[in-house]
Amino acid sequence: QARTDACLGACAGTSSPLSAAGRPADAERIPGIGAAQSSAMGFVKVVKNKSYFRRYQVKYRRRREGKTDYFARKRLVVQDKNKYNTPKYRMIVRVSNRDIVCQVAFAKIEGDVIVCAAYSHELPRYGVKVGLTNYAAAYCTGLLLTRRLLQKFGLDKIYEGEVVVTGDEFNVESVTGKPSVFTCYLDAGLARTSTGNKVFGAMKGAADGGLSIPHSTKRFPGYDSESKEFNAEVHRRHIFGVNVADYMKHLMEEDED
Repeated sequence: QARTDACLGACAGTSSPLSAAGRPADAERIPGIGAAQSSAMGFVKVVKNKSYFRRYQVKYRRRREGKTDYFARKRLVVQDKNKYNTPKYRMIVRVSNRDIVCQVAFAKIEGDVIVCAAYSHELPRYGVKVGLTNYAAAYCTGLLLTRRLLQKFGLDKIYEGEVVVTGDEFNVESVTGKPSVFTCYLDAGLARTSTGNKVFGAMKGAADGGLSIPHSTKRFPGYDSESKEFNAEVHRRHIFGVNVADYMKHLMEEDED
């Protein structure tokens, strides 16, 4: 009988022996066969069965919506045990197509508490009329947030920040006999933290305004990753929007219309 099945398989154009059902034996191991053929083929394992769905646990809503990175949020929110109920402040920066939002907040069980906020659409009141989403606007929004926050806590006269903008690294230090400097940590959200990102422009504005934010110069415009050197003049040009002005002049020279 086996010899006969082998001959029939060769006549049918297949090199594999036939099974008892009259099909090649290799066909029983082919996945993706329909339910109508499964009964003739034998056992087919169901991967996602009833037990799988009974144990399935959905992710957090804001993770399902792709809005919150909970791996990063946990590390920004959790406070040291020896600091008890001291709030851990975060400087939140979010950039949209038409606005830049800067907030200082801390987390509670009920939800985040916003201490202070500033928006780039407020900048026309202070003289910045256009370009409300570029690097210069991000710097101004972070600076506005810091001065508004320090005024709220009565620290604006003690910590004046960087008076002359040079683009170089600046870290405010606490004054002896006075309240400590206000410290917070940058919350960039889902933004790609590449060199020159506008998130770091807002952080630089906040640092120059008198806010203590742990950072380095490696993500500011003007940092060269190959030579490991930081050019503060390039960063200063971005803060004042000189790079935008140069680009517009270049466009005007090419096409006057």
